[in-house]
Amino acid sequence: MILISHRGNIKDSADKSENNPNRIRSVVDMGYHVEIDVWLKAGLLFLGHDSPDYCIDLDFLKNDALWCHAKNLDALQFMLENDVHCFWHQTDDFTLTSRGHIWTYPNKKICAKSVIVCNTIEEVSHYSSQNIYGICSDYVEILK
Repeated sequence: MILISHRGNIKDSADKSENNPNRIRSVVDMGYHVEIDVWLKAGLLFLGHDSPDYCIDLDFLKNDALWCHAKNLDALQFMLENDVHCFWHQTDDFTLTSRGHIWTYPNKKICAKSVIVCNTIEEVSHYSSQNIYGICSDYVEILK
């Protein structure tokens, strides 16, 4: 099962270093995959949840451990054109990533191709014994 850090968090949420490229590199170096929020504004790539905060380049995104959540249509189109593993979602129950995985909203039905988003430690514990592809959470460290 793939363990995916939510924005670089591994043991708690609302860390001030969410989506920080240095934090993302560090978490990948620990062996985790990481879900990041990607924007394209004025032809430049950025990371950031609510706004484009950290400028990055395409090479940063070309990492098999990254799951890139497009935050605007320009970012989604750019990543698809450049073979970056990406997806778009808001509150849909399921969305398909560009590599064929099923990004699954919390507490929705799952299958072997599902990556379930877990908001609590209890959800992480519950889904860790299920037949799924991965878990994305702020608390993935409890499974390592």
